[in-house]
Amino acid sequence: MQYRTSDIITQLPNIDFTDSGNFFLIAGPCAIESESMAMNIAEKVKRITSDLKIPYIFKGSYRKANRSSIHSFTGIGDEKALKIISKVAATFEVPVTTDIHTDEEAAMAAEYVDILQIPAFLCRQTSLIAAAAHTGKVVNIKKGQFMSAASMQFAVQKVRECGNNKAMLTERGTTFGYQDLVVDYRGIPVMQSFEVPVIMDCTHSLQQPNQTTGVTGGKPELISTIASAAIAIGTDGIFIETHPNPSEALSDGANMLHLNHLESLLTHLVAIRKSIQG
Repeated sequence: MQYRTSDIITQLPNIDFTDSGNFFLIAGPCAIESESMAMNIAEKVKRITSDLKIPYIFKGSYRKANRSSIHSFTGIGDEKALKIISKVAATFEVPVTTDIHTDEEAAMAAEYVDILQIPAFLCRQTSLIAAAAHTGKVVNIKKGQFMSAASMQFAVQKVRECGNNKAMLTERGTTFGYQDLVVDYRGIPVMQSFEVPVIMDCTHSLQQPNQTTGVTGGKPELISTIASAAIAIGTDGIFIETHPNPSEALSDGANMLHLNHLESLLTHLVAIRKSIQG
């Protein structure tokens, strides 16, 4: 059988507030920089989401493979970072997710996390999706910047044809010119028609790639705009990368939300959610 959207989320370990009527949140740092940083972020987001009754999934990349420059930060070591993510899960009793980049990473990462994320640039990599699916974990596939929403049905089919019915899709914008992304919100209900949870990535959709400096830019001041529109049209989940000091973050700081701004944003989004529920 195929899972309904709600089934996939409610079956995650330690997921709270699934009966609250709220959207779910995937949030955390772009990359795991240290244990103290990851724990600090997870503690604050857990408190906020508990107060607002939002189902929460912690996200952190144990390795960054898609970098503009060879000199960009890629990680503190795979095993070290994965153990930190696992410690977050155990300490705060939340499900956790990370992204993978090669077939071999799927089984390794699955030992530590509950959801395997397929990066947008790799969403057509059949063997990678299959490797993730064969772990039995939930597989969250980010829609490529070069893909239509309708074409993502085939990525979902790849997961299901491997015997895994736990696929999710994440919208993160479409390439517009060389250095901008745009979000076509018509794609959200299209992807929801595949009977999977659909998530709006509110931070990566505001990236400005291909900068001449070799460092990706961003427009974090528009995170609330992207998120509010997504909730208003009934998106299932929200993805936000957040950091206590984005200007000093080792990866993707230009488009991350300052951790101090998260509570007010989520409070606003919960109000929108309640208003559209009548």
